[in-house]
Amino acid sequence: MMLTKPYKIHHLILSVIFTGVIILNILLLLNPAAIFPDASWGFQVLRSMQHGSGFNIMTQVSTWDISANTSEFKSWWSPGQYLVPALFKTLLGIKLGQAISITIILCQLSGLAGLYIFFKKAGFSQIISALSVGVICLQQAFFSPYIFYSGGEVLLFGVIGWFLYGCLSVKTPGPALVVFVLLSGWVGFIAKSSFLWMYGAGLVFIWIQLSKHGRAITTWLKNGFWIGVPAVLSVAVIYLLYLSKGNNPSSQSGGLSFSLNAFTFPLASPLLAGFSFDDLANGFIFHNDTILFSPAQANIIIAILALLSVVLVYFICKRSPYTAYNMLMMLVYGFAILFFGWAYLRKADISYEGRHFRTVGLIMVPGTLYLFSNTSRIFVYMLGILVATIGFFSIRFYTRSYIALKQDTAHGPTGIAQQFIDQPSLNYIHQLDVHNHNAIFVFLSPDLGLEIQNNRIITLDPLNRDISINFDDYVHKGHAGPVYILLPHEYIGVRANMILKAFPGYKGFSLKELSDDYVLYFATQAR
Repeated sequence: MMLTKPYKIHHLILSVIFTGVIILNILLLLNPAAIFPDASWGFQVLRSMQHGSGFNIMTQVSTWDISANTSEFKSWWSPGQYLVPALFKTLLGIKLGQAISITIILCQLSGLAGLYIFFKKAGFSQIISALSVGVICLQQAFFSPYIFYSGGEVLLFGVIGWFLYGCLSVKTPGPALVVFVLLSGWVGFIAKSSFLWMYGAGLVFIWIQLSKHGRAITTWLKNGFWIGVPAVLSVAVIYLLYLSKGNNPSSQSGGLSFSLNAFTFPLASPLLAGFSFDDLANGFIFHNDTILFSPAQANIIIAILALLSVVLVYFICKRSPYTAYNMLMMLVYGFAILFFGWAYLRKADISYEGRHFRTVGLIMVPGTLYLFSNTSRIFVYMLGILVATIGFFSIRFYTRSYIALKQDTAHGPTGIAQQFIDQPSLNYIHQLDVHNHNAIFVFLSPDLGLEIQNNRIITLDPLNRDISINFDDYVHKGHAGPVYILLPHEYIGVRANMILKAFPGYKGFSLKELSDDYVLYFATQAR
């Protein structure tokens, strides 16, 4: 009976999780997600490739002469975010929005399966492993892809559990290890470029595991050779064929910044990401909704969470009997602190968001559940209340967002849910695109340009009300056929005039109100 009962509980938990995820997947198929700007730029690269550009080359309208184009190798984001949906689009003959939905569904299912077998491989019981997957499913980060496709983060979730499982599974050096090291580097990077720091943590773990029982330095050197050679080859191919051809977030530096958050934010990642504190706060530093805390309050809370995270990691390592898990957890946590701490110190173009540390959060969950399950009931109840709170706000986020996704978004040829245009306006833009083949369409959001099939596009940054911008970043000189500029209705006035001045080669702009919310400025005459 003692063996039968846990077995039934374990299966019951997984059945509930599977049912909930299937419902989310069905709803996603009925209403495709919108996409984040980063993924939109990736799909603009795909759009350029479909119009004749080379691999990962984005063709844009030249700012010096809009009758010409410029090309740029886009290494800012990993290629998988657009290549995987493009594969499904091509193979199945479906719209891009549907291909994105299939990508999300497969990655979510693969991610949960990979993490579950990783947790079991690490030594945790079936119940702890199943509960850990349940906690992960209650995080807002799990619900978000069903509303907004973020690209690389979705793909990384789909592969990270399998990579960690592979790290635990390696027992001896040999050809299998070489293949694993080589391919996992490429697959992980294609999913998301920031995988490389996780890759480093995993390889160091394998090296230590293979060598820790050997006293001779030759054992460490030999095992290092088996790991190091394919790792260097894997990273060299990534660098030569991709990273060296353009800028990426870690290659840019804005000088040094010795702010407290550069140290405390990575330290706080177990709680910020693993238990959704950053999401619950709408972002302590980088805000994704209403600002809940002032900068001073946020700094104090982050410092407290950093201290609590360090304490949490310490007690997990002290109480957990799973030494391999403890070591891997510490390496992932340590590499995250080093990588992001250095990036923040250098003012690299990486935002202070908990989502960047999701792998740290995922790996911490089973250790935390195990730790609390072996303490007094009051601590178990406290953790249960925290998880229930996370689940409540995550489900509320999803419910509200899904209703808005269904009711307030427009859909064009791609099938993507468009947030920054309404259906009448998108229908009109689509007709203009059908009847023109030498026009230029100007948008304030990179996802809208994906709906243009026959003409060129320009994407400008939105203007704030005080128009505190560098005007040179907006100017596009020259003349080349009709230009159509879609703007929100509230732009009429100073902001619209600023946008029109950014096209000095045109005169006689006309205004057409497409709906109550959007207007179209257009001109054909050269100045």
